[in-house]
Amino acid sequence: MKRIEKAIIIALIFSVIVGSFSAFASECNDIRDSVLRLHILANSDSAEDQALKLKVRDRILAETGNLFQDARDLKNAENKVSESLALVKQIAEDEIQKQGYHYDVNAELCNMFFNTREYDGVTLPAGRYDAMRITIGEAKGQNWWCVLYPPMCIPAAQPTQELNDVLNESEMEIVTSEPKYEIRFACVELFERLKEALEK
Repeated sequence: MKRIEKAIIIALIFSVIVGSFSAFASECNDIRDSVLRLHILANSDSAEDQALKLKVRDRILAETGNLFQDARDLKNAENKVSESLALVKQIAEDEIQKQGYHYDVNAELCNMFFNTREYDGVTLPAGRYDAMRITIGEAKGQNWWCVLYPPMCIPAAQPTQELNDVLNESEMEIVTSEPKYEIRFACVELFERLKEALEK
């Protein structure tokens, strides 16, 4: 095979790969724009602080979980979060004091970076998501996360069905796929991390 023919074949293969990745990355972006996440950061990685984080989580979900069940769309869910931040902070502070600690708490609605994560059979691609972020004390410990909208955090939730209400068929295939998308998820995470580093 002549050198020019090899070059053409390589160029065609490369263009197909780039095109396929671009389409996948675009759908990952649509997924990120369709969900609202909950992120709780513990004071430290000590067993006590990690246990406290989970108690705060349980209390918040028990007392606010129903707030997001009837959200019409992402914007409506974010409005509900904004209106509930003071309540969420109060609940967290009360639980922390109840457990005998005196950590400061901050609750905010923000846009933040998440790694690729799997939650109850659903894989969410890396990148920036809107999130209700709760930090406890120095916020230097391991985090816990879930999805507030669609409401996947509440005990009765069925994550796949909840997501099916807000994602299209191809997006659902991505988040519920078996290992066939692992390489693409890794590429998306690398791309998003590079983009994040360049924007700092």
